[in-house]
Amino acid sequence: MAKIEDVVQRQKEGARFVITAPMLGLTEQEFDVLASDWVEYGGAGFEVAGVPHRTCIDGEFFINRITVVKLPVV
Repeated sequence: MAKIEDVVQRQKEGARFVITAPMLGLTEQEFDVLASDWVEYGGAGFEVAGVPHRTCIDGEFFINRITVVKLPVV
């Protein structure tokens, strides 16, 4: 299971990349909670770019993949 900090650190400044639930070893439900916060408030060193991808599980939609852009180090 990768940590979000490890995933972001591997990217170059300004890079667009995808973060998925399986990449972090999370279920779609767990990832949805994190991703919802990232969409609203931004993440640790990145911001969400575009519309999050959702999957339907038992009639409910959960975020399972987001595209983000790495921010410059301040």
